[in-house]
Amino acid sequence: MQILINTDKNVEAPDAFSDQMKAMVASTLNRFGEHITRVEVHLSDENSDKAGINDKRCLMEARLEGRQPIAVTHRAANPDLAVRGAAEKLKHMIESTLGRLDNH
Repeated sequence: MQILINTDKNVEAPDAFSDQMKAMVASTLNRFGEHITRVEVHLSDENSDKAGINDKRCLMEARLEGRQPIAVTHRAANPDLAVRGAAEKLKHMIESTLGRLDNH
C-alpha cells in the first residue's frame, strides 16, 4: 500500500510529521492492505493565516483494486486530528464496502 501526503502552502509538514502520518494511516488501514493499492492524504488549512475552530481539513482517498476510489473528509483543530479522523472514517467506509461485496 502506497501512502502519499500532500499539503497546501498553509500547512507545514516536515519529514517527521509526514512519516508519522504515513505510519498512523498504515496502521489504521493495515487490515485492508491487500485490497488497497494507494492512499492519498490531502491536508489543507481552510482559513489560511487566520485562526479558527476546525479549520484544518483532511481529504483522504483510497484506491481499491478493481473498484472505484473511496474518499472521505474530516475537519479538526489541528492536522494530526484531521488525519486521524479521516483515517477512521475511511476504515469504516472500506469495511462497509468490502463487507457488502462479501455478502454477494
